[in-house]
Amino acid sequence: MHYLLGFGVRQETISFLQPQLCPISPSPSLLSRERETISVTEIHILVYIYIYIDSDPPASKGMAWFRSIIKLSTLTRQSSINPKLEINSSLPLALTASFWRFSTQSQAVAGSQPDASRYAGLRPTNPDEKPRVVVVGSGWAGCRLMKGIDTQRYDVVCVSPRNHMVFTPLLASTCVGTLEFRSVAEPVRRIQPAIAREPGSYFFLANCTGVDPDNHVVRCQAVTDGTDTLDPWDFEISYDKLVIAGGAQPSTFGIKGVKEHAIFLREVHHAQEIRRKLLLNLMMSEVPGITEEEKTTLLRCVVVGGGPTGVEFSGELSDFIIKDVHQKYAHIKDYIHVTLIEANEILSSFDDRLRKYATKQLVKSGVRLVHGVVKDVQPHKIILNDGTDVPYGLLVWSTGVIPSDFVRNLEFPKSPGGRIGVDEWLRVPSVQDVFSIGDCSGFLESTGKHVLPALAQVAERQGKYLANQLNMIGKAGGGHANAAKDIELGAPFVYKHMGSMASIGSYKALVDLRQSKEAKGIAMAGFASWFIWRSAYLTRVISWRNRFYVAINWATTFVFGRDISRL
Repeated sequence: MHYLLGFGVRQETISFLQPQLCPISPSPSLLSRERETISVTEIHILVYIYIYIDSDPPASKGMAWFRSIIKLSTLTRQSSINPKLEINSSLPLALTASFWRFSTQSQAVAGSQPDASRYAGLRPTNPDEKPRVVVVGSGWAGCRLMKGIDTQRYDVVCVSPRNHMVFTPLLASTCVGTLEFRSVAEPVRRIQPAIAREPGSYFFLANCTGVDPDNHVVRCQAVTDGTDTLDPWDFEISYDKLVIAGGAQPSTFGIKGVKEHAIFLREVHHAQEIRRKLLLNLMMSEVPGITEEEKTTLLRCVVVGGGPTGVEFSGELSDFIIKDVHQKYAHIKDYIHVTLIEANEILSSFDDRLRKYATKQLVKSGVRLVHGVVKDVQPHKIILNDGTDVPYGLLVWSTGVIPSDFVRNLEFPKSPGGRIGVDEWLRVPSVQDVFSIGDCSGFLESTGKHVLPALAQVAERQGKYLANQLNMIGKAGGGHANAAKDIELGAPFVYKHMGSMASIGSYKALVDLRQSKEAKGIAMAGFASWFIWRSAYLTRVISWRNRFYVAINWATTFVFGRDISRL
C-alpha cells in the first residue's frame, strides 16, 4: 500500500529536497531521485486512497498522516503555486479539524534563512468551542494545575522548555546513583493525558518570551537542539485563561565565575552533569602520570549553600564516598573530600536542635563545614571574602532562587523581591484572565500577606487551588476570554505550612513539623526520621510508575550498592 502511494506522487508540481520527510513510504526508485514533486491536489487524493485502502484505520493514525502531509506541503519553498492550502470541503471532518486550529502559513526548511512572515500559532477559540487554558511552565505548580483541570470544560496547552516535571526532593539522590534519572521525571503527557489525545490540547517545547494581555496572546520561541537542527522560530498562542508558572532561576548574587564553573542542582540535566563530572574525576585520578596536587584538586567536592538541597546533596555524597568509593576506588579513597560552604547557619529554617544535630552528623560523616562568603569563582578554586582559597574539582551551587529574566521583563505589578504580583485569588489584578502561581509569583503588598517561600509544597498547593478555581469559573460559563468579570470567586488562597524534612546521610534525616520557626510542634531526628522522610516522599511521587521505580532503585542500591557506570 505504501509503495503504491509513493508512485502516486512522482510527477507533480511542488518540489521537496528531502524525500525521507514524506509521510508515505516511497519506492526505491523514488528515493534515488534527488528532487521529487508533489501537488496539493494529489495530497487530498492520497488521503482518500489511504482511507479506502485501510478498511478500518484508527482516527489518530489518519490524523497523524494528514498532519504530516500538511507539514510536508508547508516545508516547500520556491513553488509555482499558492503556498496556502485550500482544504477540499469534502474531506472528512476528523482530518480537517486540527488543520484550521493552526494559523501556520509557512515553515522554513532546516538550514534556510528565517522568514519574517513565518509565524505559526493557535488562533482564538470560538464561542462554541471549549475555552483554552495556556499554562507556562512544567514545574510543581503548573503540573499540579494541569492534573486537576477539568478537560471536559477546557482545552489545555502547556508551553515549557522541558517535557517533564522533576520531583526535586529526590534529585540529589540521582547525582550519585542512588536513584536513576527517570525515577524523578514524569512526562507532562502522563500527568495530563488530554494533551496526548484531545485535538485541542497540546504541549509545545518552547520558551515564553512575552505576553500581550490586551489581545490575550502569548509569544513563544521554539526550543531546538541548536545549529544541527532547525533554528528557533517564534509563534503566538491565543488564550482564554493564562497561568504563568514558569518558576525561578538559580541565584548567583552576581559573583563572577559562578555560571561558567559551577553546576546548579535544579534540573535532571544538572544531576546528569554532576554525576558524569564526579565519576570522570574519580577515574582520571587513577591514571598514571597525574600529580599529587592535581589528584587532590580533582577529588575536592565543594557545595555552596547550606539549605536543604545543599545539605541533602552533601549527605548523599558522603554516603557514596563511605559505602562505594572506599570499596571500588581503594587507591584514591583517602583523597576525596566534601566541603560545604555556608555564609550563616545551615538549614536556617529548621529547629535549633535539629540544626546542631545535622552539623554534628555531617562532620562525623566526613563533610567539612566552612562558614564564609564566596567572593570569586575561578576554574579550580573558590576565593572567600577573607582571602581563603578553596580548591575544587566539582563545584555544586545551591544558594536559592531569584525571578527569571522572563518574569522581570513582564510589565505586570511586582511583589517584594521582583516576583509577579498576585491578589488573594492568585490573579494578576491589573489584567484580565491572567494568573500566576509557584516560585514566580508573590502576594502584592496591598494584600497584607507575606511573600511565600519558594517551596515545592507552596507551588503544589497553589496549583491545586487554582485548578479548582478555574473549574468553578468554567462551570459558571466564564471560561472564555473576558467572560469571568462578574463571576464571584470562592474563598481566597490560604497556605498552611505542613513542615520540612531533609536527609543528612547515614540513614538519618530531620523532620520539623512546626508551622513556623516560632511555633511549637514535633521536631525529630535520626533513623525514625529517615524512615518517615523516605515514606513521605515515596507517597508524594506523582505516579505509580515512578513510585515503583523509586522503590526498586532504593532496594537495588541497598543490596548491590550504587551504580558507578559513567554513561
